[in-house]
Amino acid sequence: MRRRRAQRRKILPDPKYDSPLLSRFINMVMKKGKKSLAEGIVYGALDEISKKTGSKNVLEVFQKALENARPLLEVRPRRIGGATYQVPMEVDRNRGNFMAMMWICDFARSKKGKPMKDKLAAELIDAYNKTGGALKKREDIHRMAEANKAFSHYRW
Repeated sequence: MRRRRAQRRKILPDPKYDSPLLSRFINMVMKKGKKSLAEGIVYGALDEISKKTGSKNVLEVFQKALENARPLLEVRPRRIGGATYQVPMEVDRNRGNFMAMMWICDFARSKKGKPMKDKLAAELIDAYNKTGGALKKREDIHRMAEANKAFSHYRW
């Protein structure tokens, strides 16, 4: 028998914008437990976004960027009778947000030659404008799910 599911921890909202989603994003950017550095990077990126877009509500831009980058479907491997099928499944909202944040961070980190706050701001603006690496990744995953739609009856 399997053990019980781990309980989800409540994440405290971030101090500046009072948003739990932004707090999760700060934790995603953080490396080696250096949270104050991660906060500086994210808040600097948000300030940069407000300068570039001229938007007063930066949190709205951030949420819209995440919404645009969040996948609705994904493929998961399922082993049936010796063959492994890529089965398309719907993505839970929390997992979708996690994937979008991870992609935005990864694509920002992969850029070279600028400070992290500028790279993160550029990636968030790209996601807001429905362009950039995170959106391309989302489209690739949706395309793969569409291609494997024939195996959707193997969903569990």
